[in-house]
Formats: sequence, C-alpha cells, structure tokens
Amino acid sequence: MNNLWKYIIIASAVVLSSIVFASAYTQRYRSNTGSVTVTGLGETVFTSDLIVINGNIETENYDAAEGYRTLEQSRESVINFLTSKGVKREEISFNMPSTYKMSESIYENGDYIGSRFSGYNLSQSFTIESSDVDVAEAAARELPSLLARGITIEVYNPLYYYSGLESVKLDLLAAAASDAHERAKNIVENSDAELGNLIMSRAGVFQITAATGDEEFSAGGSFNLSSREKKARVTVRAEYKIKHKAK
Repeated sequence: MNNLWKYIIIASAVVLSSIVFASAYTQRYRSNTGSVTVTGLGETVFTSDLIVINGNIETENYDAAEGYRTLEQSRESVINFLTSKGVKREEISFNMPSTYKMSESIYENGDYIGSRFSGYNLSQSFTIESSDVDVAEAAARELPSLLARGITIEVYNPLYYYSGLESVKLDLLAAAASDAHERAKNIVENSDAELGNLIMSRAGVFQITAATGDEEFSAGGSFNLSSREKKARVTVRAEYKIKHKAK
C-alpha cells in the first residue's frame, strides 16, 4: 500500500509539473514579440521652376580670323534676339569657342592620294538658364528663325528642374514613413496583437517621372528632365514589433 501511495504521489507531481510547464510555455508564447514588415508610399506632383536650354552656333571660313568675326556677330545676334524676347542677359552664357581645321580628300583616277586643307570650322555652345520658364521657353522656340539671317544655329530640347527638390524629398520620406505606419496599424488592429516600436526603416530610391504617361521606373532611381510637370515618389520599407495580447 505504501508503494502504491508513493507511485500516486510521484505521478501527481509529474502531472503538476507538466501543467506548470505548459502554462509557462503558453504564457511565454503569448507575450513573445514578433514583427510585421510593410511598405509605405509617398507621392506628389509638382511643376518645374527652372529651365535650361542648350544650343550651338557655328560658322566655316577659309580664314580663321574672318571666321571668328562671323562667330562673334552670330553670338551678338543670339543675345539680342533673346533679350528682345524678355530673357535677361545674365541668364545667357557662352562657353569657350572651339576651332578645328577641315580637310577634303583628294582622288586621282579614282584612287585616294591624300587630303588638303579646306578651311576652319568655328563653333560655340551657349546655355539659357532661367526661372522665368514661360519666357525662356517661348524665346528658345523661336531661336531657329535666325537661320533665315544666315546664322547656323542649333537648339536642343529644354531641360526642366525644380529648385525645391530636396524639400520635396524630405516631405515624401515623411509621407511614406507615415503611410507605412498606418499600413502596419491596419494589419494588426483587427488581430489579437498590438503594434510596437519601429525596428527598422529603409527608404527606396526616388523616382521622378513625367506627371502623366507610363514612364517606367528604374532600379537605380529615375530623374525626368524632359517634362515640366513631374511626379515624384518614394517607398519606405519598415518593420515594427508586434506583441500578441495575453488571453
């Protein structure tokens, strides 16, 4: 009988220990902290407030000095034309002129026998940089009309920038981080959990594209310069602690 009671006591102790262990394990599981990872988005549309237009003038002449005088006259014509259209003189800059010798091939009886000097090509590039986008854009659009005056000129497509871009980026990061937090809250609010502190946050690359259209994003980030109206977006990937509520 004594042995029977001894076994009963041992068995009861084992069962009791199991219950305590199970309770401790359950409690540890319920209070265990996990995490949730979300991606937030910040996006805005803005209008460029700075325009940059590049162009080039050139001339050809057998005499270098005469060619340079012609280039100077062309340069003054470009400046006068632009300022007459409302562009400020200080918004127009010219780079150093370049000169190179031209040559033409010589053939005899259909065979190439060499080359000879045929004159000089002189060119000079220029840039219009203005915050008065409408005025500069309209003036540059009319610059090719100087071709009718015998001026060899080439004007390239305008580039559009925004002076407050760094501020836009900071605002977008804040918006994307806030969006990530709201997404995390939505995930856990109807579940048996509570949203905890931020564990990790990492911003993606900025994508600046045309405000309209289906311009593709780039893995390294994109920076559209050809559109005056732009759209900027950035994502923030965030990981938050989640704590399961004890029952």
